[in-house]
Amino acid sequence: MDKKTLEFVTYCIGKLSVLLKLPQTEIYKRLKESGILYDYIVPSYDVLHTFSSRYLMDDLTECMREKGVLSA
Repeated sequence: MDKKTLEFVTYCIGKLSVLLKLPQTEIYKRLKESGILYDYIVPSYDVLHTFSSRYLMDDLTECMREKGVLSA
């Protein structure tokens, strides 16, 4: 993972943590265990980093709901 992607992943985890009122370690665990981190966020960095923060958070929370790591 290059530096830009790592910074983006860190940004996503931080924003989700604030939005969902969960610790960053819990967000990381849920993203990693569900496959969202390495199967979606990292490989899709080129597209995802162009999204607005709000759209990105909506997209990631929807992914988390679909994967069952975030309740509806």
